[in-house]
Amino acid sequence: MFTDLSARLAAAARIVWRWARVPFWFGLGFAIAFGVPYVLHLDTQVRARFDDLSWETPTRVYARPLLLAPGEPLDAATLLLELDAARYDEVTGARQPGTFMRDGDRFVIARRSFVTLEGMERARRVEVVLQRARVATIKDIDNGQTLAQLRLDPARIATLYGAEQEERRVAKLGQMPPLLVQGLQAVEDRDFKHHFGIDFTAIVRAMLANARAGHLVQGGSTLTQQLVKNLFLDRSRSLVRKFNEAVLAMLIEARYEKQRILEAYVNEIFLGQQGGQAVHGFAAASEFYFGRELNTLRVPDVALLVGLVQGPSYYDPRRYPERALARRNLVLSMFFETGLVSDDEYARAKAAPLGVSESPGLPRNRFPAFLDLVRGQLTRDYDDAALRGAGLTVLTTLAPSTQMLAERALVETLAALGKKQDGTQAAMVVTGARSGEVAAVVGDRAPDQPGFNRAIDARRPIGSLVKPFVYLVALAQPQRYSLASIVDDAPVALPQPNGKTWMPQNADKEAHGPVTLIDALARSWNLATVRLGMLVGVDRVRALLASFNLASPINPNPSLLLGALDLSPLEVAQLYQYFAADGHALPVVAVRGVLDLDGRPLRRYGVKPGAGDYVDAARLVSYALQQALTTGTGKAVGASPLAALNAAGKTGTSDDSRDSWFAGYTGDHLAVVWVGRDDNKPTGLVGATGALRVWMALFGRLPSRPLDLDLGGGIEIAWVDPTSGKRTRPECEGARQMPFLAGYAPQEEEGCALQRLREWFGGDSGEAGAH
Repeated sequence: MFTDLSARLAAAARIVWRWARVPFWFGLGFAIAFGVPYVLHLDTQVRARFDDLSWETPTRVYARPLLLAPGEPLDAATLLLELDAARYDEVTGARQPGTFMRDGDRFVIARRSFVTLEGMERARRVEVVLQRARVATIKDIDNGQTLAQLRLDPARIATLYGAEQEERRVAKLGQMPPLLVQGLQAVEDRDFKHHFGIDFTAIVRAMLANARAGHLVQGGSTLTQQLVKNLFLDRSRSLVRKFNEAVLAMLIEARYEKQRILEAYVNEIFLGQQGGQAVHGFAAASEFYFGRELNTLRVPDVALLVGLVQGPSYYDPRRYPERALARRNLVLSMFFETGLVSDDEYARAKAAPLGVSESPGLPRNRFPAFLDLVRGQLTRDYDDAALRGAGLTVLTTLAPSTQMLAERALVETLAALGKKQDGTQAAMVVTGARSGEVAAVVGDRAPDQPGFNRAIDARRPIGSLVKPFVYLVALAQPQRYSLASIVDDAPVALPQPNGKTWMPQNADKEAHGPVTLIDALARSWNLATVRLGMLVGVDRVRALLASFNLASPINPNPSLLLGALDLSPLEVAQLYQYFAADGHALPVVAVRGVLDLDGRPLRRYGVKPGAGDYVDAARLVSYALQQALTTGTGKAVGASPLAALNAAGKTGTSDDSRDSWFAGYTGDHLAVVWVGRDDNKPTGLVGATGALRVWMALFGRLPSRPLDLDLGGGIEIAWVDPTSGKRTRPECEGARQMPFLAGYAPQEEEGCALQRLREWFGGDSGEAGAH
């Protein structure tokens, strides 16, 4: 019976084979002819991608680290601005890096680790106490040590992406928390170390788990297959795509070690989206969701990131916190089942909140005007393509709190001018007084809008801002001029090459007669300045201005003496930096240095001050500019609480009130403000009613040291009679103390009686430039 059955089956098989052999051999031949070349083609793709596996990593731009030191000006509001800019979260206890706790003027700050030009700064937990708007004490909480200074990690202010808007931080497996690497395999691919790219056991296990849950809770794809989807395939669900996925996964497994496959996965996997920026890899995701480095993540944080692999959009913890929490706790249970966490760790992690930072950790390019300056200063070493997507770290000089306070001062002041000034624009540049480092740049009354940058590109007549340089040329000749020298503020008529006569006037349309240089500068009298400028020589004033290497051409005519010179606010800052830096020429800089992808310094941008040939003369000018803010054109400062800053500054107004300027400096900061219209129409504002108000609004909030001029050494103080410029006694009527270059104070002295006799009989006031 069985023999007959076998015979019948054999006969049937021969019949089937007779009909099927041609299609079989044809199909086999086709499979070999088509399949082998196709697999070889896929293998070529695998080798080409994996052998040179690299990613376009964005270049990150950072602000300056905040220096904390006892005595440094700082109030709680400013410190909060800095912490917010650096994405610190206020958390009870502040134990995790990137968090802080506040109790009045006492702050506990858990600083993150960060890289500087000098190397790595480790994470540490400190107590900072403020008192009277200054840093009082800094203490390391872990060891109780009092610190002389501390730098907080800088805020990330911009990201320069390449062709792909992908946020990524490439990390080695050894740099990742072991729980992340092991937990990823426990949740997504438990047999990763043993399969050949496809795991049929995992597919069956996932089907059963999903059936029990009633929805998708577990995938059947291996980590290798998921990597294939990200590197090679689109999002379609066709059979061809599935076939390609399987073949590519097996090819990758055949050619490369498991560690290399896993490292590629943890850097490539998509884990979130912010606008047009796609977040790839766990290192970038850690910053995006927690604002912290990978090595600072806790157990629940790791579980949340691993859980996001299943669906970053569906489990987005900011949009769908309940879903994200449920997914995280499911992952935690898998960690527990596989022995990766203990009972206590599992219980604590499950009870913990999500802990995600409120705002995404990928800052937009928030300060476009400042970034224009950064790009401009980097162009001599890097073109734009070399910066984008190169994975560099650009360390800048921006002070986030100063930038935000400058923006607020400008916006609020213009708004307060009323609707008739709606067409008025403004710009501001703030630098470190003694460093030349640019702390803030505002290029528009809408500060966060990119576009025309008035701080850098708008060149407008600077008016009286040029006058201190006229007086500097004079005071650098102490044998001829001092602040007590007398110059005649009388009408001037100068013939011009075109045959016309130039006849400048004072702002009040009056002539004030013989006046001291200090009063002429403090009160910004035009006639006295022109007469002084003609005495010292227009060419010498022009040569002094040219020595600052300004990009703008310098007017060679006498009108230069009253500010017929078009400069940008940045160029004005470059000029006034000389006075703010105590008579030393300093280039204004926005970049401190550049680090490569591994954190090694590529370039340092150090500042070397000039020799300071006219330091003492520059101090005399600063002294006069301090008087300008107490009795002169900027006396609104002296009449306000800002008088305590002892600031020095100069107002400026162009013809017909088209441009309002102010440049002023304290012991810590120089700020230059311009207010005007793009169409060059009159604003009706002068320096004191426009730009000066913006400056005062800024320094009303910005912690800054008073300007303490060094009047020792090369300077001596003497009592003088301002009507004659001669030495007198302190008790004489009208006697004033004035600084002079050492050895050049007036020697001829007149007593009070002689002074009264001269006044009675109208005695000679002295010749211009006689002292």
